Amino acid sequence: MFNRKRLTLARERRGLAGFELAEMSGLTPVHLSRLESGQANNPDEATLAKLASALQYPVEFFGKQGDVEELNVDTVSFRSLKKMSAKERNAALWAGTLGLEVYDWIDAKYDLPPPDLPDFNGQNHPAVAARLLRQHWGLGDRPIGNVLKLLESRGIRILSLEEKTKNVDAYSFWRNDKPFIFLNTFKTPEHSVFDCGHEVGHLTCHRHAGPRSSKTAEIEANLFASAFLMPEDDVKACFAYRPITIKDVLKNKIRWKVSAMAMVVRLHQISFLSDWQFRSFCIELGRLGYRTSEKVGIEREKSVLWYKILTDLWSNKITKADIGNSLHIPHDEVERLIFRLAGETLEPTTQRAQLKVVSDNSEAQE
Repeated sequence: MFNRKRLTLARERRGLAGFELAEMSGLTPVHLSRLESGQANNPDEATLAKLASALQYPVEFFGKQGDVEELNVDTVSFRSLKKMSAKERNAALWAGTLGLEVYDWIDAKYDLPPPDLPDFNGQNHPAVAARLLRQHWGLGDRPIGNVLKLLESRGIRILSLEEKTKNVDAYSFWRNDKPFIFLNTFKTPEHSVFDCGHEVGHLTCHRHAGPRSSKTAEIEANLFASAFLMPEDDVKACFAYRPITIKDVLKNKIRWKVSAMAMVVRLHQISFLSDWQFRSFCIELGRLGYRTSEKVGIEREKSVLWYKILTDLWSNKITKADIGNSLHIPHDEVERLIFRLAGETLEPTTQRAQLKVVSDNSEAQE
């Protein structure tokens, strides 16, 4: 059997137009179009082998039965939807489909932390929702040491997009009462931290709000992220003196692991910078190159959950390549989903990872 949707998935994940795949595979554009639309009969083995070779996907991938879980762009909270081309958008959405298959495989083997994410839909102000979530999680006003670790411990499933384009930031959605976030780790570490806060804002404030691509929803998620990552009382305590300078911003932004621009925005939100000062600071940071990068940045956060899972799998001689083989997904796609989260390499270890979430028909161990 042949699953035509999986052909579309693989083609768009590789960023190929129909005519480009036709040229690479030696098929005619018309034949390929008919295969994807379902107007042609199932391809013979030779045709399928050509497609698999051109796309670098296993032949078995195209024979997997059942509906392909397509993510709806109206319910997925893209941070920069207007900046994206259709090719970039589709590739990122299909990454989500593959990520769900990977997480289904993991969920069958491990008891992952259950979701602990209150529904603040309809809350009067995003900053209030951010404060309530901090209270719910017992964070107080202190900076968050590892945002990825925190979110994973609260049952949020996080994967990497690894899309090599500045137009794709991150997105999130709920699926079967489980929250998912996909981060584009092509961005700076500070950008990824803010993306985490932004997407938590969507997950908590817009869970039942319908389409999330509105300008209002994006503004609210940004306000939530600022308040969640940089609590007002803590920021005020650190900037109690006057006047505030660019040097102060660059020194103190490290405390909350955010970009210089995000720090300046937060200071303006809490009225520690006037409108004139805010504009001046933005211009100066732009001149210094802080709109596109951080001259003195932080280390990228690593996923503690994925590290433990991969280490535990390794102890049973199961690698990331084996995950791909089990799902008939190319190894490079599995790598793109998780490698920047858990680290580029996972060294073999003779000591079994202490993984609380493991379920092997016995009680989970601390």
